[in-house]
Amino acid sequence: MAKTDIIIHDEKDNVGVVVIEKITPKQDCSCWIMENDKTVNIQALDEIVLGHKIAMVSLNEGDTILKYGHDIGKVVKPIKKGEHVHVHNVKTKKW
Repeated sequence: MAKTDIIIHDEKDNVGVVVIEKITPKQDCSCWIMENDKTVNIQALDEIVLGHKIAMVSLNEGDTILKYGHDIGKVVKPIKKGEHVHVHNVKTKKW
């Protein structure tokens, strides 16, 4: 069985969480979807450290970020599939 680099909680999530120390640009990552025990792969575009999110699809400004099957914020700057998703490109909808 391949080592899991990224965990995705819900099939409809558009981000995954890095569960290894870090992933590096151009790294091919194995992603485990908890909801249905499926495995998918993605190539990282950025270095992303443990606990941070990676975009599983390309996202446009105004799109909703889904994690755990729930809305956790909105995209404020376009994000390419494989890029780091964090405070520089996502904000809460509360403010």
